[in-house]
Amino acid sequence: MLVSDFDFALPEELIAQQPLDDRSASRMLVVNRGTGVFADEEFRRFPQHLRSGDVLILNNSRVFPARLFGHRSGRRAQRLSRRNPAAREFLTGAVEVLLTRHLGKNEWEALVRPGRKLGIGEVLSFGTEPGSPLLEAEIVARGDYGERRLRFAPAPDFFDRLERLGHVPLPPYISREDRASDRERYQTVFARISGSAAAPTAGLHFTTAILDEIRSRGVEIAEVTLHVGLGTFQPLREETVEANKLHVESYEIGSSTAETLNRALMESRRVVAVGTTVVRALEHAASQGPGRILSGGGETSIFIYPGFEFQVVSAMLTNFHLPRSSLLMLVSAFAERERVLRAYDHAVKEKYRFFSYGDCMLVE
Repeated sequence: MLVSDFDFALPEELIAQQPLDDRSASRMLVVNRGTGVFADEEFRRFPQHLRSGDVLILNNSRVFPARLFGHRSGRRAQRLSRRNPAAREFLTGAVEVLLTRHLGKNEWEALVRPGRKLGIGEVLSFGTEPGSPLLEAEIVARGDYGERRLRFAPAPDFFDRLERLGHVPLPPYISREDRASDRERYQTVFARISGSAAAPTAGLHFTTAILDEIRSRGVEIAEVTLHVGLGTFQPLREETVEANKLHVESYEIGSSTAETLNRALMESRRVVAVGTTVVRALEHAASQGPGRILSGGGETSIFIYPGFEFQVVSAMLTNFHLPRSSLLMLVSAFAERERVLRAYDHAVKEKYRFFSYGDCMLVE
């Protein structure tokens, strides 16, 4: 299977550059897997597609201000600074860092630009004030395509400083700088646990009123946590689908959510996943347990593409994804590649808004 099999033409003007004022006003393309029929609706009608007894699963991960702008201090400057703090003013160039995964203690996985110029031992300074940057990190490991492991200097108020310095990590296809309003809008209304470098975007359409309506219909709502990381930003580089591997992401499934899911599966009730992140967390967890979802945390690099056998998810709400992306392959595994590409062609013709701040698709 070729990555190019998942390509499609998308006019640039259909890439949403900002969110709608009303989250629930997004359009929703409904794809029926049984009949193959498409229906153009609004997201406000999403609760009407749910049944009493369904279980709706949300990803409660919260986006943190993961994008940092700073300077290379340079190895020479770092050596000199031990003897002369004023040498920290010796700066060799601007850098941009996207923190993608917390590895524990003071270390982070990150994408760094300009990647080629930044090697192991390089020191990066952020929010530099005379003689004292607010944050400072050393590159301790180097990967391909701008990937680096950073070790930050200890700071008891590290996350407070990150909140002050960091920017909302808007995706690269949004061709504008982040604004103050993005801190609230590039976040789901149920986001609680900080750790994502990108929003689980299918959840951006929900409002508290929509969630209340869903509960009133006898639908159970439960949450998992999957922190969106590096895989969201990196393209698939191998020509064949099977030769590609995804980056590791951290997830957590609480005991009450696991019990809710296992009870629903035993009773043959539908599990409706909000977003591909939820699908990945649930299907990975199902692959680890003896025919049931085990509670607890872990890491997953599960890569779902056509041929995958789903054990948990019965229906899926998802945004429209990039051509040739692993997320488009996941949706194609759930609803058949040809049908999904026809749905995307329909969405283009009907001028749906694409990607993070765009419209959504319900596959049922």
